[in-house]
Amino acid sequence: MNRSIIIYMLGWIMNIEAVLLFLPIITAAVYRESVITFYLAVSCICGVLGFLCTRKKPKVKMFFAKEGFVLVSLGWIVLSFFGCMPFWLSGEIPHFIDALFEIVSGFTTTGASIVPKVEELSKATLMWRSFSHWIGGMGILVFILSILPMTGDYNMHIMRAESPGPSVGKLVPKIRITAKLLYQIYFFMTIATMGFLLIGGMPVFDTICMSLGAAGTGGFACRNSGQADYTLYQQAVLSIAMILFGVNFNVYYLLLIKKPKDAFRCEEMRGYLAVILGAVILITLNVRHLFPSLFLAVHHVLFQVASIITTTGYATVDFNQWPEFSKCIVLLLMFIGACAGSTGGGIKVSRIMMAFKEAKKEMAAVIHPRSVKVIKYEGKVLGHPVLRSLNAYLILYALIFAVSVLLVSLDNFDFATSFSAVAANFNNIGPGLSTVGPSSNFSMLSDLSKLVLIFDML
Repeated sequence: MNRSIIIYMLGWIMNIEAVLLFLPIITAAVYRESVITFYLAVSCICGVLGFLCTRKKPKVKMFFAKEGFVLVSLGWIVLSFFGCMPFWLSGEIPHFIDALFEIVSGFTTTGASIVPKVEELSKATLMWRSFSHWIGGMGILVFILSILPMTGDYNMHIMRAESPGPSVGKLVPKIRITAKLLYQIYFFMTIATMGFLLIGGMPVFDTICMSLGAAGTGGFACRNSGQADYTLYQQAVLSIAMILFGVNFNVYYLLLIKKPKDAFRCEEMRGYLAVILGAVILITLNVRHLFPSLFLAVHHVLFQVASIITTTGYATVDFNQWPEFSKCIVLLLMFIGACAGSTGGGIKVSRIMMAFKEAKKEMAAVIHPRSVKVIKYEGKVLGHPVLRSLNAYLILYALIFAVSVLLVSLDNFDFATSFSAVAANFNNIGPGLSTVGPSSNFSMLSDLSKLVLIFDML
């Protein structure tokens, strides 16, 4: 294990976090809030520790899969530990586990909250919560790769460990340039979302918070009403933005280099859009009677479907009040998630499609034992390593999920609460059903359950 390179990279994470904390610091200065002291203090601590860890470059720069996974795991923990400090030190979230839960929910783009009245928080804290979505959406390690030159192809191990899909590849030969391209696309799409919301008359502060959350497919709101108070136009912009940020960013790269045919040939994107369309139609037919017009029914259903499948967690209505059929579809969407290579969470559409194709092949082999068939995905034959990792992922997913539900059930809430709480946090969505629905929060859970859900989010 090359500990020196891990310490060096963790130092860079702290350096970057020190700089990122300047957004809430500036916000506190603009609104003249006393919490500026705590954000400045944490920023200084991160800067000093980061400097101490990075002042000396490691002599051995060899970096393999083990280091990649250890770095990504520790990176998220270090980022979250220092990120929650302003909440805790300022007393806005006085309980440390609650503060940690809130920021982990932010960085992992989950959006589950323990804050009962968000409008009582300072503007700086509201901005830091939303900004944490944007930071975590693409992955802090991807950002480091885009700015920190590393020799050789060792940084591919970081990219693999940070990647949300079943496999990871380069858009261009050099990983650093790939990371830069990803962040450029991410940045300009975020700015475009802000622009459309400002055109629709949304307040500047709300525009920034909502855009950062939609881009990172997080879910923190800056109003107690969530997104219900915004206009239909503003809600529609957020719906479209959430869907677009749930698409594999490779599609946007192909569009940038003027290869639209290759972009629209993406099998995963077609499957993703088909699931959204199917869910909207089925839920609309089921909840039409709850809305004054068909247009409003489609509008709000599309918003909720886009929010859940992209694991954003925004809400314009309380879908916990919908009929059981619609709630079941919402629960299924929580597991499916967005596309690989996007800012969304969940199992990912690509894994679901691969699993179906593998199941189809195995069923065909039972009927025709001597037949030889291969599984193709995105026009390529899926090799044994990809299928093996897919099966291992699904097994581990089911195991962790089952144990988590068992532990959370110790709080003695109803099954819908325990099950959906784990589903919502493990898939980085935010709101669940029943007691942890969109009109409620996670504050009533015990410290043990919160720690389990923190682990699930990470």
